[in-house]
Amino acid sequence: MAEKTKGITRRKFVVRTLLGGTGLIIGTTYLLRNPLRRKFNAFIDTGDVPYIGETDEPALWFEVTPENGIILSSPKVEMGQGIFTGLAQIAAGELDVDVQQIRVIHAPTASGNVDDFGTGGSTTIRSLWPVLRSLSATLREMLKAEAARKLGLPVSELTTEAGRVWAGDRSLSYGEIVEGVQDWASPDTPPLREVGSYPFIGRPVPRNDLADKVFGAAIFGMDATLPDMLYGAVARPSHIGARLKSADTSRAASMAGVVRICREADFVGVVATSRMAAENAKNAIEVDWDADTGWQTRDIEEMIRVGNGTPYVIQKQGNAERAFETAPGEIIRAEFKTPIGAHAQLEPNGALAWVEEDQATVILSTQVPGYTQEQVARRLDLKKEQVNLIPTFLGGGFGRRLNTSHAVEAAVMSRAVGKPVKCYFNRQEEFQNDEFRPPSHMVVHAKLSDKGGISAFEFNTSSGAVMHSFGPLPGMMRNLVGSDFGAWRGGLIQYGLIPDFKSVSWFVELPFATATWRGLGLLTNTFAIESFLDELARKAGRDPVGFRLMHIRDDAAGERLKNVIRAAAEKAGYRDEVVGGTAMGLAASTDAGSPAAHVAEVSIRDGEIRVEKVTCAFDPGLVINPDLVRAQCEGNIIMGMSAALYEEMHVEDGELLPVIYGPYRMAQMKDGPREIEVVLLQGDDAPGAVGEPPMGPIAAAIANAVTRLTGKRPRQLPIRLS
Repeated sequence: MAEKTKGITRRKFVVRTLLGGTGLIIGTTYLLRNPLRRKFNAFIDTGDVPYIGETDEPALWFEVTPENGIILSSPKVEMGQGIFTGLAQIAAGELDVDVQQIRVIHAPTASGNVDDFGTGGSTTIRSLWPVLRSLSATLREMLKAEAARKLGLPVSELTTEAGRVWAGDRSLSYGEIVEGVQDWASPDTPPLREVGSYPFIGRPVPRNDLADKVFGAAIFGMDATLPDMLYGAVARPSHIGARLKSADTSRAASMAGVVRICREADFVGVVATSRMAAENAKNAIEVDWDADTGWQTRDIEEMIRVGNGTPYVIQKQGNAERAFETAPGEIIRAEFKTPIGAHAQLEPNGALAWVEEDQATVILSTQVPGYTQEQVARRLDLKKEQVNLIPTFLGGGFGRRLNTSHAVEAAVMSRAVGKPVKCYFNRQEEFQNDEFRPPSHMVVHAKLSDKGGISAFEFNTSSGAVMHSFGPLPGMMRNLVGSDFGAWRGGLIQYGLIPDFKSVSWFVELPFATATWRGLGLLTNTFAIESFLDELARKAGRDPVGFRLMHIRDDAAGERLKNVIRAAAEKAGYRDEVVGGTAMGLAASTDAGSPAAHVAEVSIRDGEIRVEKVTCAFDPGLVINPDLVRAQCEGNIIMGMSAALYEEMHVEDGELLPVIYGPYRMAQMKDGPREIEVVLLQGDDAPGAVGEPPMGPIAAAIANAVTRLTGKRPRQLPIRLS
């Protein structure tokens, strides 16, 4: 199908107007910036980010094959969440094809189908839901129009079914219709069908990438190859904040297999005929780093203490300060801490690049193809359109693939040798040069009324950069929003019936790179707030389920939150007592508009905390594929449990440690719960966020259970008994 050139789409216009208009309004009403920032924070917290890209040209998305298959090019990347299957299920409903007829692939940037937002924030299905339905319906009408021409009949006499256009007993397959057609007319989008008529929505369709992944046919970044490919390795520092001063490459240049030493202002690398040769030569480079070796963990912990850095009031209701001064009752105060966390994804970062005279091809695992394309083009002094970024499957993303400067390194080395160069981190380099989940410090205050409810509440959270280090986020937006909404994610108070409350985010610049980690600040902030809610319930002499319910508004969002709390408690048979050496803990959170509640059943065996079972109630709105949503809940629970009980980086003499699996302890199969039970609710008629919201409650749920077992409240992660 030939592309048409169109002007700016309405959806793009809405997005750009929203962003530009927000800046204009906030910029011209500077004195009102704090109330407006809080309103903007509330909007950001919904996570309702629309698709930002071409949306009105089916030819950018679909290819109909002669065999009557359909290839759907996705601008979002598949990093294990199952989106390729979900997208096929959505498209099949409007295209009138079996879901198995649709093959989903990653869209290279050369196709023009680029999402400027990238993949993250649990946005994929919900942002593409309206777009993909419209595009699929439009493509169906395009095929009908062409079939009408070939059959010599009016379109009104044609119907579609099972990948064919029918006129009574006569029919043409979609593959037959597209044969020989060069120019296509794109009609207006027809009315969309009722969601209830979509045959594959709400069904547990098997994953369409499963067989390829099981049998090794799926291509991840590390699998990519090109003819005459060489291998690169870059000398990387072991100390935080290190800057390259000088490098003696004389010994490395003479080693076997070395093709070239690449010396740039910001890195020094080796290109060789094998990966081993490149690694050996890199290790032979004598690099002089300008590094501060004095940093220790205690220095970092002191930096991020609440009270340091810049405070931003991100949420406010009533007057918490006055309530703390005048309301009766004692002020209850608690502090919580969480450590530095690594991504520790299975596939380390790297890229395969081939730079020719006026064009470049880069193949890698990335969550932001468009941004990576721009980075490479800028460094090579090429136009963006001269760089084709080809995304692959991701061997773990979790936010680590949002910053991909290693693509630039591979491209620079390829240009130097005139051949494709594949360059990847080794495991130690991946740990040392991660962009870590920042440590955090949280302080919570509250007062209880004489009726046993919360009369005043204040939450303070301090952390390093999360979204503020995300390259595509415009600097103007950072200045306008002020606070780092990645760091405070999960830090807005969801208990709206508290008369007076305030939430404050403190931002601190740390000396090492920190960025997004699955759920951003959701796990850590929810750990503090929901642990404290449990503590307040005990002080008030109330059960933790009813105590939460009595503080939640009766609006639509509040009802959804109450429903997941009730469902989790009922399904788990929640009890507040220790029975048979096992205790239960409950916690809940709402992230990006999707509420979740967990009940963790915990015991202590052989001196270790054991999570025996987790019951999860989750409301993501309309469920496209219940099996995939349950799998995401299970994955979030295991990953969050791992962070809650085991994972921790520390700083020693300026180095971030440990640097390998094992010493960096993570949950293994033997540590997993014997059962994870997931209850799915539908509180909205459209798909909501799935990939991260179930992460929120798990650490707090475990901590609340441990409190019942030991009588001591865990105040920091990872939770330890001593």
